[in-house]
Formats: sequence, C-alpha cells, structure tokens
Amino acid sequence: MKVSLFSLVMALGVGTDAAAVYAEQENQKPPELVDNNVQRNNEQTNLYWGDTHLHTSYSFDAFMSGNETIDPDAAYRWAKGLPIVHPYNRSRVQIGAPLDFLVVADHAELMGVIRAVNNDTAELADVSWWDGVKRWFAIRTLKSKIADGTAGEVFRSLLPVSAANPDGDPVADPNNKLPGGAFGDTTKIETTAWGDIVEAAERHNSPGEFTAMIGWEWSSIPTGANLHRVVITPTDASTAKQFLPYGSDNSQYPQDLWNWLQSTSEASGAEFLAIPHNSNISKGYMYPSVTLKGEKIDRAYAETRQRWEPVSEITQIKGDSETHPVLSPNDEFADFETYGFYIQQEPETEPYSPKEGDYIRSGLKRGLEIEADIGVNPYKFGVVGSTDAHGGLSAVEEDNFLGKFARDSIPENKASFGIGRTVNGWDMAAQGLAAVWAPENTREAIFSAFKRREVYGTTGPRMRVRFFAGWGFDELNEDQSNLAEVGYRQGVPMGGDLFGNGNGQAPEFLIHAVRDPATVNLERVQVVKGWLDKDGKPQEKVFNVAWSGDRQITGDGDLPTLQHTVDLETGKTANTIGEPEFILKWRDPEFNPTERAFYYVRVFEIPSARHSLLDAIALQADAYDGRPSVQQERAYTSSIWYTPQVNTTDTPGSDKAE
Repeated sequence: MKVSLFSLVMALGVGTDAAAVYAEQENQKPPELVDNNVQRNNEQTNLYWGDTHLHTSYSFDAFMSGNETIDPDAAYRWAKGLPIVHPYNRSRVQIGAPLDFLVVADHAELMGVIRAVNNDTAELADVSWWDGVKRWFAIRTLKSKIADGTAGEVFRSLLPVSAANPDGDPVADPNNKLPGGAFGDTTKIETTAWGDIVEAAERHNSPGEFTAMIGWEWSSIPTGANLHRVVITPTDASTAKQFLPYGSDNSQYPQDLWNWLQSTSEASGAEFLAIPHNSNISKGYMYPSVTLKGEKIDRAYAETRQRWEPVSEITQIKGDSETHPVLSPNDEFADFETYGFYIQQEPETEPYSPKEGDYIRSGLKRGLEIEADIGVNPYKFGVVGSTDAHGGLSAVEEDNFLGKFARDSIPENKASFGIGRTVNGWDMAAQGLAAVWAPENTREAIFSAFKRREVYGTTGPRMRVRFFAGWGFDELNEDQSNLAEVGYRQGVPMGGDLFGNGNGQAPEFLIHAVRDPATVNLERVQVVKGWLDKDGKPQEKVFNVAWSGDRQITGDGDLPTLQHTVDLETGKTANTIGEPEFILKWRDPEFNPTERAFYYVRVFEIPSARHSLLDAIALQADAYDGRPSVQQERAYTSSIWYTPQVNTTDTPGSDKAE
C-alpha cells in the first residue's frame, strides 16, 4: 500500500494544547452543547516518555527479591541516564535512552518496613512481652533468609489463596485473610519511608527537564484477584507529607480508595488519579459489569470511577492487557505476551481463565453497554504502558532487559523466578513505556495530559504516534506536516470525545506514526473499533489501514504477514523491510451514526528479537520452554469515543427521562 511519507527530521509533535479545552470529566457539557471544531489555543504540545510504575528497595517484595540497594534516589539517577551499580549482580548498568519522567510507586503496604528491619533502622512500636518474642523470631528468620537469598519463600507465604466462592465478592470471601502484622504497628517506619520517597522526588524534579512525580501503589489482591492501582499526584513534597499513602491494609475495596482520595484532596489540596494495572490477572474484577460487592453500577459509581481513574495500564512486564484470543478470536495479534499466572500461593488449583473484565478492549466495550443503560461510562479511560519493575531500574529495551525482580536480572536465575510457582522469568516481557502529549515537561502538564487521556502506551520502543478524529480535515498542506496543528483545530486528539453532528457522515481520522530511530521500521497501522450494534450488543473489528510493502488485503480483510528478518544465530534484525513512517487519513467504511463506538490505533514494528532469544544465544542454549524468539513490538493509543447525537430528555439516567 502506498502511503505519504516525509523526512524523519521534520518538526514532529507540534500542535496546540488541548488541556484548556477539555473540561473536567464531572463538569463535561452534555453532548448537544459540545462543538468539536472550536479554535484551540496556540500552545505547543510535545511528546514525553516515562514510567509510572517502578518499585525500589522500599517495596517489601522488591527488597526480599534481591533489591537491597536501589532506593528512589538511585532509580531517578538511572532514569536520567546515569550509570548505576546493579543491586544483584553488581555490574555497572545504564539505560539506553533517558526518560523524561518517572513515578516511583512503592507499595503502600509495609512501605520501607522490610528494608528498615533488615538494616536495623526500624522504629518499632512497643508491644507486649509475648508479642515482642514473636517479633524477635520473625525478624531473625527474615534477616536470615534475606542473607542466604531465600526470602522469596517468605514472600510466597504472604500471597493469597483461591476463593472459596469464586463468583462472589473476593474481599468478603472466607478465604481472604490478610497476613498478620508480625512487626506490630509500623506507622513510624512507613512515615519515615514516605518522607524519604517524596524528598527524593523533590530533589530530582527539574521542571522543563525531568519530572519526578510522587506516587505509590495500592496493592489489593483478595484471593488472588489483582485489583492493584498506582496512585500519582502532581503535588510537592511538603503537601505530600500531610498524608500517608492509603494501602490495601486500610481497605481492599476500590471505592474506599476513591473515597480516601476525595477526602484527602479536600483536606490537603493535592490532586490525585489512580491507574489500574495487570487487569489481565484480575479474575474478571477490574472492569466488572457489577461492583465488587455484586451491586448494580449506578451513576454515582460510574462518575466516581471515571473521575479518579482516567487511565489504565495496558502493557507491562507481567504481560499484555489489551485483549486475549478467547475474547478476540478474529484478531490475529491478540495473543501477545499473554501472562496466565495468578499471584497466589497455589496456582495449580485455579488454572488461568480469561474473562471480559480482565482486558482493556472488553472493558471499553462493557463501558459502552453501561453508558447506554445509565448515561455514564465508568470505563472511559486512556492507556499507558509502564514496567512494574522491582529492581529499581526502568529497563524496557530487549537487549538491556533486567528482569522483573533484581534476582532474575541474570539469565541463569530466570527459571527460578516463581519461588515454587509455575511462572518464571522467561514468561516476563521487556515492557512498557508511557507516552504523554503535553505542552511542557512538568508535574502539572503531565498530570493534566493523564486527566484528559492524551496519552498512549508502547511495549518499549519509542514510536511517535498522533491520532485525531473530526468531521473533515481540509487544511492539510501538501506533505501533511501540519497534521498536529490541523488535528487540534478541526478535531479531537486521542482520549477525546466526538459527538454526532446530525448529517450522518462518517468521521475522519488522522493518524501519524513514526518509528523509534533506535529500533526497527514499522510494519503496519491498525484501527481497532468497538461499538454497540442495533440490538445494544457489543461488537469489535480490527481494520488494517496502512502497511509496508506491496501486500494486498484479502477478501476477508486480512493482510499477509511479513517474513521476519531476525538472524536466530546472532539476534540481529536486518532492518531491510518496513517503513520509517506512516501518515494517513481514514474513514470507517462501516460507520453507523446511530451506534456508540470507540476507536484506537495499534502501530506495529517489524518482527525483532525477544530477550529470550538473546539470552539463549548468550547461554549457548535452545530457546527456553517454547518461549518465542521473535516478537512484534507495538504501540496502543488511547481511544476516541463517538457518541450519537442524542436528546437529553431520552438519555438513560437523566432527570428529564421518562
């Protein structure tokens, strides 16, 4: 397919700032009052790369898995491009390309406690004589296992067990028992640790150059159902010290987290948002059709969730959460880095079973259904990638991947990652990254981009992607280098809403994708559409809209795959196929103006070597346990939602609806 190309050295990423245009979600105008062709302001937006999900030695599981030395300060120095001594193998390591921003997101639960106990710096609260004896034995055992490298056994013993009632509320399940507090009241330790974390962020935050965003992880995992959220705030250290991070030891219900964010925001003036992650192993509970307690989702729930969770994590080390072959059987790219391992003690008793509530695409479709019923979409979220690395080093390059934990950073240790569980380091993926379109590299600008969902995620490569929708883009110049300017002025960017204009015509989409100059060329661009049909049933379809070479679309809409150019003996990719860039306008040939829909873009690189192949070559061994040697890295944009022109008196949930 022939596409329009222009030089990679063109000024890319220049447009107008949409931040001021989009109202806060809870104050959004009704559809019939929104004009998507209004004049935007003239502030430029630029692309910034970062990781919103990194753990350091202040996380209990990170410390017990070999990371005793990479604290927040070292994590920021790595992200800025400085050489660091690895916490496990003690080699000098360095990121290939520095990040623009980083969120150190250590677990709120036992924040800094294991580190302090092991280092004899713990401020332990007074306890009774007998509790003191038990605490002494617990500390002695823990320090011994940390010293001999077997502390992972302790970590496994803290993991949950399967639910007694698999279809019920996992928090209320009789098998859901939180681990006992062997160390007693750890508030003093956690307060000290939180102070260290926010002060490190303050030291490394340099507006306009590098953003150190303050955050933490709320790690609810009742009976192995992963409900984790990363909480981030653009506030400064002095404000952040007014509160202590809310953890799942406070409550395992997301609604209680949102309530805490609301009350804490009112009390401190801090802004917050929460980013769900690893929905792929949530046992269907991340994007459910009812609340965790089994109650119908109402407008209050939907509006609250939409406010606090405008973004979800679509890809990371523990697998890809876009979709699954069971849920998207007609999508040839659905089975990518599928991670089928629950975080629990006895995984063999509950084989992995993908559910609609586990994946981003089915969650987006479910959101359309709920919106059609109650008038609000609780799952109108953008997407990012991030690492969830626990070695303190945000490493996503395939040839520079340092594993999930510190200990599995070397190939010989990958097989022992699971600590008695079936998963191991070969099942992990070197991904992902968060991409943000913002006017400047500051806490406030990046946070605002997250709130308006003008963000996207990749599995590691830094592909530059723009995505706009509108009712006609008629001011593009000959080489289309003004795409961003026109896209903002005449349409809405990724993360935005497009409302029916009443004339029945299909919207037009502008798509611009540029390869990462440090990796390989691009293979294709796809648009993924989800919609509600005339019967209100969710549907999906993947459109190939641009591709490299002389391939032709088949009668059933498929595009022949490219033969990879990876040398399996050396791991090198011959970058002789693919394109450096795609730029195009596209209309949905099956558009129905009466149907709610969302659209997002997937951009694929040509196949390249996976870290498993590179390690196998280094070890002079065959590929491990059937893990792939070659993969196709990709980018996922946030969606653009289309809403038909409606009469508010007929909108479900409206005060005027009959």
